[in-house]
Amino acid sequence: MLDAAPGAPGIDARWTSSAKNGIGTALSKHSRVWFTLSHGVLNEIYYPRVDSACTRDFGFVVTGKDGYFSEEKRDCDAETTTVAPGIPAFSITNTARDGLYRIEKQVITDPARACVLQRVRFAALKGDVRDYRVTALLAPHLVNAGQLNSAWIGEFEDKPVLFATGRSRYLALVSDIPWRALSAGFVGVSDGWRQLKQHGRIAEQYQRADDGNVALAGELAFTSDCTEATLAIGFGQTEFEAAAAATASLKDGFDKAQQHYVANWQAWQEKLAPLDREEQNGVNTYRVSTAVLASHRAADRPGAVVASLSIPWGFSKGDDDLGGYHLVWPRDLVETAGGFLAAGNAEEAIAILDYLRLVQQPSGRWPQNLWLDGKPYWPGIQMDECAFPILLTDMLRRLGHLDAKALKRFMPMLRSAANYIITNGPATAEDRWEEDAGYSPFTLAVEVSALLAAADLLSLEGDEVAANHLRETADCWNDQIEKWTFAGEKDFCAAVGISGHYVRIAPIGVTDEVSASGDIEIRNQTPDRALLPTADVLSPDALALVRFGLRAPDDPHIVDTIKAIDHSLRADLPQGPLWYRYTGDGYGEHEDGAPFDGTGQGRPWPLLAGERAHYELAAGRREAAEGLLSTLERSAGSGGLFPEQVWDGPDVPEKELFLGRPSGSAMPLVWAHSEHIKLLRSLTDGAVFDMPPQGVERYIKNRTRSDLRIWRFNNRLSSIPLGKTLRLETEADALVHWSIDDWATVTDTPMVPSGLGTYYADLPLSHEDEDKTIVFTFYWQDRGHWENTNFTVHVVAESEESTRI
Repeated sequence: MLDAAPGAPGIDARWTSSAKNGIGTALSKHSRVWFTLSHGVLNEIYYPRVDSACTRDFGFVVTGKDGYFSEEKRDCDAETTTVAPGIPAFSITNTARDGLYRIEKQVITDPARACVLQRVRFAALKGDVRDYRVTALLAPHLVNAGQLNSAWIGEFEDKPVLFATGRSRYLALVSDIPWRALSAGFVGVSDGWRQLKQHGRIAEQYQRADDGNVALAGELAFTSDCTEATLAIGFGQTEFEAAAAATASLKDGFDKAQQHYVANWQAWQEKLAPLDREEQNGVNTYRVSTAVLASHRAADRPGAVVASLSIPWGFSKGDDDLGGYHLVWPRDLVETAGGFLAAGNAEEAIAILDYLRLVQQPSGRWPQNLWLDGKPYWPGIQMDECAFPILLTDMLRRLGHLDAKALKRFMPMLRSAANYIITNGPATAEDRWEEDAGYSPFTLAVEVSALLAAADLLSLEGDEVAANHLRETADCWNDQIEKWTFAGEKDFCAAVGISGHYVRIAPIGVTDEVSASGDIEIRNQTPDRALLPTADVLSPDALALVRFGLRAPDDPHIVDTIKAIDHSLRADLPQGPLWYRYTGDGYGEHEDGAPFDGTGQGRPWPLLAGERAHYELAAGRREAAEGLLSTLERSAGSGGLFPEQVWDGPDVPEKELFLGRPSGSAMPLVWAHSEHIKLLRSLTDGAVFDMPPQGVERYIKNRTRSDLRIWRFNNRLSSIPLGKTLRLETEADALVHWSIDDWATVTDTPMVPSGLGTYYADLPLSHEDEDKTIVFTFYWQDRGHWENTNFTVHVVAESEESTRI
């Protein structure tokens, strides 16, 4: 064996396809390892946490006489099945398209230890097994990085082992049959793939490749009498711990591990609600969706669930895309909790709520996304993510899963979140698509319904002062949703036959006077497409106003918006209609199918079919909802996994893009599987499963209106309709010094505590005050000084306010 491999550090590291058709893990605290499958091979393997990818892929190359070279992930037709519906123990059959060989594999993780097991059978369909060389290729990418890894050939218990390390984590590849040749090399220069391509075999066996983009290669000693091998990839904190895990798994045997693995999954499934329906293409979609949710959970942080075990367009991305989608998004996490609840697993939903309690920031909000240990990753502030945990708390309480004693543990979290919402809402720094700031119908719907839910929970504690303040704030914001977000370009509205529509998001101005005639920035677009008129940009997000109980399904504003959405954002595909996120979206492949690289063209999202189905069910159109469920399920990949997006253009076979099939974005998307489970439950119940009842009762049945308009330093009103009370709200105690006649007469009004950490004063207006201007300032009691700035609010007729958008 030669010493160090040449060519350090190798070519730039890349991840692999995000189009998974299988994911799995043992439901065991002793096995902190997860795997993904695509194109008939193992892709990313995660250890010791579900947010830490440690491999790129692991597959086989078959070589033979006369320069024969065949790579199973590129040159085979792959068929992947599960041992039972929804149990992620996989059988893979890869048949060479040239008809020369077949590779059969079974893949699981060992429930007893951190090890992935793969039983492999090689069959020569032409000629004899001895006519071929079968070489395993493993690309380590330890702890989310392909660079600065090291690989080497060593021993454990007198048998050869292929080792790799990076960022203080180790893996070891062991076989239960002999290796004919072994090598470590640098990708693109001295790796096994290149040697096989050039020589048909591992011609130069290098012992080490350090500090680069490395790969391991090992030729298996298959013979006519030995056509089966079991390969184990063990993980550990040291190379010997990793080798010991792999070796012990081989000694116990594949069958024992598989029996334990399947039994764990069967025991978990038996506790689920029976929401199974007719299988789609041999796939029980409900069991797949529940398995997806369970497979994305952290083993060592109860309640933590990552968004996806994939990196969108991973084959085009390197170490600079550190997180991929294997991070925790609070919004996705609450949606996942809803999926668990719909499936009858309240225990997981409570664990999620407890995790959210532990990672809440001192301000009361949650990070945009985070690692499992709570460390924030992206720094954005999204107000819906601050509100969703409140809705989850209330839902668990309403369904009888949180009694008074259990609820008490979450009340500090709830109070802090509610305070953050009223002091920083209703506008958001980023919408749910993590891009633009402003007044978003979706965010507003979540905020208002969360404030009402928080009020009910505070009432249970006997704190009516704080509860009433939250309800009054919710009423005030709910009253202005149309003022803030209902617009429409005149010619477009005339063509569609509508009075207007909810916009995707209305930008924040210096006052509350949001101008729908202004422009909104479209992210992920080239400069010539980066700005569009606010009134031209639509989104299905407005359906949240119905989903969260603030507007009736037949509300004229909603009906008009549905017409506008279907006119502009609907894509009719072979499986049925899907919808785009919003007008001008750039998050998706380029027109020619090239991967998203910061710009692109948005593609339809199956998730949005689930949201539309919930709207149709709320509107009493069950048949339409059932149809959209079928559309959602037909949008899945071959293994029943839901993609983030599907391709909507002509087929591009060389890029694996086909009309109506998964694109190169994330797959699976846990959020989509959660929506699927909730839709199954909603159709079973005959009502939207996760619709909060407070808004329905308050705004649809009782038509509650608000007498308030709220001024805050981050929401400075420029006008107020006659007959409304002007509420000034601050985060510190103050005396309000104000006048309605340009300081001819002055009133001093002390502020009172809201019970939520803020202070407010109400300034009533009379009929004589129309067309006058309120001027006011503050004397800060705790600091003993004046604000030294005068603020003004103009009193207008109510009809005048309602037309200002």
